[in-house]
Amino acid sequence: MKCLVVVAHPVHDSLCRALAQHAISTLTAHGHDVIVEDLYGAGFAPALTATERGSYYGPAFDGRATAPHVDNLLAAEALVLVFPTWWFGFPAMLKGWFDRVWAPGIAYDHASDLGPIRPRLGKLRQAVAITSLGSPWWVDRLVLRQPVKRVLKTALLGTCAPQCRFGMLSLYRAESLAPHRVQAFRARIGRTLSKWA
Repeated sequence: MKCLVVVAHPVHDSLCRALAQHAISTLTAHGHDVIVEDLYGAGFAPALTATERGSYYGPAFDGRATAPHVDNLLAAEALVLVFPTWWFGFPAMLKGWFDRVWAPGIAYDHASDLGPIRPRLGKLRQAVAITSLGSPWWVDRLVLRQPVKRVLKTALLGTCAPQCRFGMLSLYRAESLAPHRVQAFRARIGRTLSKWA
């Protein structure tokens, strides 16, 4: 498959980047065609511009500034997102990628009556989010009810690529990890991505 791996972490030698590299190596070893977008490394500008916002409900969204990112998204059959969860949400860089790239006419179409949107990411068959959190699992799952997972599964993929299978791999208490826990999580990533055909 054509796999798009989007990495959103500002620190070059971070755990997230090491996990991203493991995911890329696993996909490549299984014969997938992998495109990597390192949002921080590429200097992606996350803020939606006035021109882009002004064209949201116009005849066509003005996506000229993000055209290479749009092309990669539209070509993807599988999507891997690697990022830290900060304050139980996306890093601003990744949120901006959704704001500017998952736009009308690209990821979805507006309904003529401004009702439910119509999906456009029909090629996307698989998606997985790989994230690290400083909190323990029970805070994310029991107290906050996995807000990042719900947004990805329901709001983004559920409306723009409803046929896409989604998985979430969360590494909790990431600020004080023993090596065996990192290895176990790497193994989970490997098992998950090895199942993609």
